[in-house]
Amino acid sequence: MKRRSLLLGAATLTLSQLAAGCDSRPTLKIRSLKNAVPAQIVSKFSRDIKPSPILQVTQQGQLQELFALLQQWKQLPEGNDRADLVMLGDYWLSQAIRQKTIEPIDPAQLSNWSQLPQKWQALVRRNDVGQLDAKGKIWGAPYRWGTTLIAYRTDKFKSLGWTPQDWKDLWREELRDRISLPDNAREVIGLTLKKLGKSYNTQQLDKVPNLKTELAKLHAQVKLYSSDAYLQPLILGDTWLAVGYSGDFLPLLQTQKDLAAVIPVSGTALWTDLWVKPASKEQVPLMEKWIDFAWEPRIATQLSLLGKASSPIIVGMNSADLPEDLRANPLLLPDAKILAKSEFLLPFGDAGIEQYRSLWQEIRQK
Repeated sequence: MKRRSLLLGAATLTLSQLAAGCDSRPTLKIRSLKNAVPAQIVSKFSRDIKPSPILQVTQQGQLQELFALLQQWKQLPEGNDRADLVMLGDYWLSQAIRQKTIEPIDPAQLSNWSQLPQKWQALVRRNDVGQLDAKGKIWGAPYRWGTTLIAYRTDKFKSLGWTPQDWKDLWREELRDRISLPDNAREVIGLTLKKLGKSYNTQQLDKVPNLKTELAKLHAQVKLYSSDAYLQPLILGDTWLAVGYSGDFLPLLQTQKDLAAVIPVSGTALWTDLWVKPASKEQVPLMEKWIDFAWEPRIATQLSLLGKASSPIIVGMNSADLPEDLRANPLLLPDAKILAKSEFLLPFGDAGIEQYRSLWQEIRQK
């Protein structure tokens, strides 16, 4: 899965409050996705926490690189390059647990854990093989989230006299050979399941009436399958509509006046970035302070506006307490009814994975 894998450059960038020479202040080293931790929040953490700490943030271009670092650190003796916390997409959480590259987090040490909506608490409570378990341990601290959404060219749709509102619109004849979809079986089969009134996490695909027929019809609409190169064709007008990730689209919408986006009214797929603790990493008290800091309502609202992805904390807040720029942005804060219909892509066992892989190959070969 290449969620938000638009190449941002391989070089890492370090944002830190390191002073020249020797500094005895407490230090927290974190590894994050590029642009996921705004510099303003880094500075605020160093100012607000007492005694004033050093927050050292090293950024990577893709979430896959961060997962690979966890694997690497598991194999190598502990070194100075190891981070205290690492950002990980929820897609990789089950693998990280199974491979023992991360360790559980104790929610009793997190004073703001109760601020986290139940949907996100349940997502990170897993057993030792990475499956959801109401009695399991907590394996990550949800930091920010987003959606799979539909982006489209307003100039092209003006002549059509309508705009996309839901998944079913992707099947309209006017869009034949005008669409790009993620190169991802869970996403494409999932949105087709939603069109049919089913869950993204349906596993017995052979028991879903018309699924194969609907997928074949959708395949005929597609000009391009890509999870990391779908933006440029949309910008150039080679495609009129693209299904992709809010983390990619939200910054683009600020500069491309002919683009708009919508979260499908029947619900969509959700993704979440988490803070996880690398295996065998010595506990640093600042870990809990950073997680709690990001979960403070005043910080959560700033993160959501500055980082172009929503903090899960804002979902449980009174809308009257949110800034107007956040409250009035349906892409950052979807309508509660739409959010209730939306789902995380949950981990499957081997049998479920094989069903999706087999159907995906069959449809793509037509």
